Amino acid sequence: MVLPASLRMLARVLVVATATLAVSCGNSDQGARITVGAGDSVESTVLAEIYAGALARIGTRSSVEPQSGSRADYLAALDAGRIDLIGEHNGALLAFLDSTATDRAPDLDKVPTALSKSLPEGLVVTDAADGTDMRPRVVLSSEVATHDNVRTVGDLTPRCGTLTVGVASVPDLIALPPALEQVADCHFAATVPFPDATALRKALLDGQVQAGLLTGPPAVVPGSTDGLTILSDDKYAVRTENVVPLFRKGKLDERQIKKLNYVAGELTTDDLATMIRTVRDDHAKPAEVARVWLDDHSL
Repeated sequence: MVLPASLRMLARVLVVATATLAVSCGNSDQGARITVGAGDSVESTVLAEIYAGALARIGTRSSVEPQSGSRADYLAALDAGRIDLIGEHNGALLAFLDSTATDRAPDLDKVPTALSKSLPEGLVVTDAADGTDMRPRVVLSSEVATHDNVRTVGDLTPRCGTLTVGVASVPDLIALPPALEQVADCHFAATVPFPDATALRKALLDGQVQAGLLTGPPAVVPGSTDGLTILSDDKYAVRTENVVPLFRKGKLDERQIKKLNYVAGELTTDDLATMIRTVRDDHAKPAEVARVWLDDHSL
């Protein structure tokens, strides 16, 4: 049966109206947009893309706000509601908020509790990524470590007062607080800054300094510890530095928080270091790097 023109027109209008209603309902189910901040570092940008991408996969309208600045800048942006979420390091954030804090270990009643107490009103964190150990590393030349039988930071502690330590920044990471050369119970005789990890490695191998401190995991700078021994630190003489999402209280619902916790459960130091290098050295787009990681981990 052929419908009159007027009825055909009415049918088309109803189809359009139904489709519009469906889109409208779909958007309302997504809730408010979540803006994820990205600070000055490559690491912060990669984390922002991971969080935004993970949230988008459960229907959240999410976007990344680049160049959110330093820690002070993005904390102000969170407070003002310009961004809703950002990736952080729990130890560095604690030191920034409370310079008197003495907790160093990742145990629930240590750094996580101290951090929660120090957060400004209206800001909260969810699960830290336990697999991300972004702490500074204390290093010695392998020759010295073997000769003196030093394998841990604790082994080094009794002789710190006689040693000169070289300090080199590992680039492209979320910023650490000042005085990073302060290792618990270890006060070095002198501190010498180096422009990069390569220069520090050479100084250690040449005997110019007796100990070294890298401000992050060596995996971010491949080859930076060749011929060196990284001292283990199971007792956390250097404060824990795990990646943690920091966000505005009440902005994320239970399903969104659960998704971020899934991300935390999968993210590792090696994963993050690889993504940072891929963006920095291969000039890959952070959003694409994050997408590949999310796909690889079924997130």
